[in-house]
Amino acid sequence: LIAADGQISGNKNTNNLLESVSFLRGPEDTCFEGGVFPAILSFPSDYPLSPPKMKFTCDMFHPNIYPDGRVCISILHAPGDDPMGYESSAERWSPVQSVEKILLSVVSMLAEPNDESGANVDASKMWREDREQFYRLAKQIVRKSLSL
Repeated sequence: LIAADGQISGNKNTNNLLESVSFLRGPEDTCFEGGVFPAILSFPSDYPLSPPKMKFTCDMFHPNIYPDGRVCISILHAPGDDPMGYESSAERWSPVQSVEKILLSVVSMLAEPNDESGANVDASKMWREDREQFYRLAKQIVRKSLSL
């Protein structure tokens, strides 16, 4: 599957139709530009009623990506009201979402981190307090993603 913006997603293993590997390109005019970042989308057995989970399989340093690579973004949160009152139900998962919409949302998240609900506290802090250092680390990740 190739999304409208050129992001690529497809089955990782024909024996497991509930997992898909995606390759996301770093968004233009950002510190992630030029990178190609692999991630796995894992679909639950009750998909599309429940959202998939997404995890980068490469090094990533970003406020909305846990240190182990798991993505924290509203569109992948269970449907309904947020118990913490931070997200509206309209921002969260609904069965009408598509893989393309997920990939576009994650690329958008790479371009515009939400440091107020950080999954990676160190990245959130650096994004707020030392943007130049954050950009340097992101550029290193881009080079590593390209095996340079």
